[in-house]
Amino acid sequence: MTVRASAFCCVLAFISLLAGAQAQQAAVRTSAKNAVIMDMATGKVLFGKRANVPVPPASMSKLMTVAVVLDLIKQGKISTETLFTVSEKAWRTGGSKMFVLVDTEIAVGDLLKGIVVQSGNDACIVVAENIAGSEAAFAELMNARARVWGLEESSFANPTGLPHPEQRMSMRDLATLTRIIWNEHPDFRYLFSIPEFTWSNITQANRNPLLGNMEGAMGMKTGHTDEAGFGVVGLAERDGLARVVVVSGLDSDKARRAAALDLMDTAFDSFEDRIFFNQDMVVGDALVFAGQQETVPLRIDQQVRFILHKSAIAGAKAELSYEGPLRAPIREGDRVGVLKLSIPGEGPREYPLYTAAEVEGLSFLQKVQLGMISLLTPPEADQ
Repeated sequence: MTVRASAFCCVLAFISLLAGAQAQQAAVRTSAKNAVIMDMATGKVLFGKRANVPVPPASMSKLMTVAVVLDLIKQGKISTETLFTVSEKAWRTGGSKMFVLVDTEIAVGDLLKGIVVQSGNDACIVVAENIAGSEAAFAELMNARARVWGLEESSFANPTGLPHPEQRMSMRDLATLTRIIWNEHPDFRYLFSIPEFTWSNITQANRNPLLGNMEGAMGMKTGHTDEAGFGVVGLAERDGLARVVVVSGLDSDKARRAAALDLMDTAFDSFEDRIFFNQDMVVGDALVFAGQQETVPLRIDQQVRFILHKSAIAGAKAELSYEGPLRAPIREGDRVGVLKLSIPGEGPREYPLYTAAEVEGLSFLQKVQLGMISLLTPPEADQ
């Protein structure tokens, strides 16, 4: 990346960003109606397609049900050994099932497996009724935690994800919720990669299309209703990096699998964690007037680091901007300008620049000589 020095601000750098943002989004394609790629370490959205639009999440919203349960376990209010009673309503609940039996007791740990692996709507009802007394009351808990966790584009009416006009989540919120679960509850990460689970003598396989089909896949949650289409929240880790992919609105399980695998490959292959400048790195020089040296080195006081699509990194530009030449004497550590960084897909950014050395001024005799040179040098003719 070339660093250009200038004594004025270049407005063309900002104009180029508008086209750059469009180019970066165009570099990633997916057949999903709604999608997001998020970096797990930073929470940065690397790619989004209608990522902030609240849509029916189907069973992907069961991640919120799981998150509320895990939060109560962390608070010590329940444990994985706590027994919950199965009501007739839970037993009769349709859709995907864990196949709980009415009037039996089930440990919270097993219910969590039934929710994550088997996507059991009945297991969700058992959890909701035993924790809050009813589905509606549990949904209030979900909405309260959503506000605390910053899930601004989510609302909940039930713990199952079954169709309801107030059951909505955005792809970004689902990815953010995944980060919360993964970071806050490391002891329960194993739940999401369990390949199969048996209850009531019925064995069901994990529906997540990433598990067993992709290097480093850690699972998370699938979802499907006629209203929502097919969707999946997927998490994978490779070479110390972790990425979350969320897709929804696909028209078949096959399309969901293809979209999830393709977008996860893109998440690792097309995005790079790049350090542009290290802290206290000298990034260029400024011209000096009436000094013992003609230039002074300039440094940046912070690390500049981004996770970007490779096309954006290739289009990055930096410019040193200061009012100059700088007049000597100059002290080391003086703030004298800014480094302006333009990256396609990112907003314009500015970082303070500081002098990295002292420059003494000219002596009286040297100033006189400089003045004489200026007087004897003919002005440049107008072009």
